[in-house]
Amino acid sequence: MKEYRAICMQGLIPLILSIGLLVFTVLILKGLPFLFPFAILAAILGFKGLFIVDPNEARVLTFFGKYIGTVREGGFWFANPLAGKQNISLKVNNFQSHQLKVNDAQGNPIEIGAVIVWRVIDTAKALFEVQDYRQFVNIQCETALRQLASHYPYEPHTPDEIALRSHPGEVAAKLRIEVQERVLLAGIEVIETQLSHLAYSPEIAQAMLRRQQAQAVIAARQMIVDGAVGMVEMALRKLENDGVVTFDQHSKAALVNNLMVTLVSEQHIQPVLSTAQVKG
Repeated sequence: MKEYRAICMQGLIPLILSIGLLVFTVLILKGLPFLFPFAILAAILGFKGLFIVDPNEARVLTFFGKYIGTVREGGFWFANPLAGKQNISLKVNNFQSHQLKVNDAQGNPIEIGAVIVWRVIDTAKALFEVQDYRQFVNIQCETALRQLASHYPYEPHTPDEIALRSHPGEVAAKLRIEVQERVLLAGIEVIETQLSHLAYSPEIAQAMLRRQQAQAVIAARQMIVDGAVGMVEMALRKLENDGVVTFDQHSKAALVNNLMVTLVSEQHIQPVLSTAQVKG
């Protein structure tokens, strides 16, 4: 089933004709018992065929159980008086998912939620292809979110790995594609998707926090050691090039040891430097 435009016309002229027919019937035909009921029925049908379409809304017309078209343009309209006219909104909608508890690609339990921005683009599919298009969108969004979360790890383990925490843009784009494929049957367009909540489940949150802290300490230590080695190399090269001190292997090793301890240690250190042979 696909949406198409219903046969209709502007409602001002039918309104005038219906009012005129009603007045004519009451004033002229009231003495004719055979014509009077038919004229009244015609006037009532004329009024029944009139309807208003508000901005960003549509009227879906059905005639004895058959879809006969949709009126999307806002205004005052006249269509088949015997047709059913069901209103449907074309406005943009937001769906805020619950905080779902799922397992990521590494099997870690996490909590995840998303905001889905969507709207109806095919009124016939939205009303007749699914039971309740709003509930259908909600369920499909949560299903797509669960499936997406199981395909990516919470945190990256390699530099190029896409993860839920480190690549929110890529994950949101993938989620939009997943949801769009699922709700296209209902005539829904997904405009935007964004993760609104992402965290480890409470039962492992503390353990994961300690792991993150340990990784941060290791990375900081590595940076400190790399910087300290560079400073020691620069100091030794500067002293020897300037001819200030001449080191043998033993004194150089002792100096390097003291400098590294001084630079790397987090506590206050009292270094003990070995005596080197001074030129001159």
